[in-house]
Amino acid sequence: MIFLSLATALLAQTHTRVYNENIRTLRVAREVLLLDEQEPLHISFDEMSHDVHFYTYTVQMLNTSLLSSEYLQGFTTADITNFEHSINTSREYTHYWFDFPNEDIRLTKSGNYRLTIYEDGNPDNKIAEVDFCVVEPMVKIGAKVRANTDIEYNGRYQQLDIDVNISEALRVNSDEWRVVVTQNNRLDNAVTLTKPTYIEPKRLRYVNNKDLIFEGGNEYHHFDAFSCFYAGVGIDRVYHEMGDYHALLFQNEIAKGEYMHEFDSNGRYIVNAERTTDVDTEAEYMWVYWTLPVEQPWFDGSLYVGGDLFGNEMTLRNRMQYDNERKCYWLTALVKQGGYDYQYWFTGKGTQNKTTTQRVDGSYWQTENEYAVYVYWRPFGARYDRLVGVSVIKP
Repeated sequence: MIFLSLATALLAQTHTRVYNENIRTLRVAREVLLLDEQEPLHISFDEMSHDVHFYTYTVQMLNTSLLSSEYLQGFTTADITNFEHSINTSREYTHYWFDFPNEDIRLTKSGNYRLTIYEDGNPDNKIAEVDFCVVEPMVKIGAKVRANTDIEYNGRYQQLDIDVNISEALRVNSDEWRVVVTQNNRLDNAVTLTKPTYIEPKRLRYVNNKDLIFEGGNEYHHFDAFSCFYAGVGIDRVYHEMGDYHALLFQNEIAKGEYMHEFDSNGRYIVNAERTTDVDTEAEYMWVYWTLPVEQPWFDGSLYVGGDLFGNEMTLRNRMQYDNERKCYWLTALVKQGGYDYQYWFTGKGTQNKTTTQRVDGSYWQTENEYAVYVYWRPFGARYDRLVGVSVIKP
């Protein structure tokens, strides 16, 4: 059994979405807030010009019927006033940033929140969203990841068993509790549990539950575009053409059926650039090219490049296209210099955006995934879900 400290739990993930093609590299430097401390999130993004834009953000609590005045102290909106233009870069951009919470807005309840950024004071003109959590630690979460699953042994899957140890101050009524589990910050295979397997006097147990079986997947691919002058890890060639930098990644291949251990960051990325003093404003944007040779296109679904780089979503921005002449899938994206993890995700028709890695990268029980467990409590008569525990588990 693995019990993780709250400090480790604060590595749990957040989710971002971008709605404007001119907005790039939306990042959140801190991901989960403690209700009593609220060390701020540092949120930043780039707008791909040197024009100055007027951005505002607002915050709302999710899964609640509370009024904003019941979970916010201060104003309900605030302007983003910090920005700086890029310096000596081939492609101009403006870097915006702010910290939240701050002296203008404070949060008074634990739970899930959505911060929406919009332009020109018009909430209908939103450019991005950040979902994050506020936790008031009231439970201890124990969990283990095993390869001996309820459907096969040491094969393609991993299964979690979870114990939620509840303090004396809380009631153990199973109808009041909800557990959410994510793998590597992905949303497509996230699991929500509403009923424990066993109920003990001060413990809820979720064991031998087939809903907690996940594809092991494979370790993420990686490329390091920290240099504009020579090819880093995972990059075949870097060159400058038509006013932009370009990075051609090495071609990936369909998995051959054997697990190969690689150190990865479970889908995350970091902005990094050589010969700079401030990567936020001096790092270049590069056109990055993915190529996956396949003899024929797959007509039973679509292929995506997955990872935090694309918000772990499946959209037109990261859906690969098939080239009949070159016999390969390909994708091109404008990416800020840095190190990036990615996987190939296949989603079949009619699967409601649930993806699999087995079509390309394979799936193996040995893969070192990161699982985040969120425990919510809504006592009888309450009007919102309290987030009372978060933990991160690795095999």
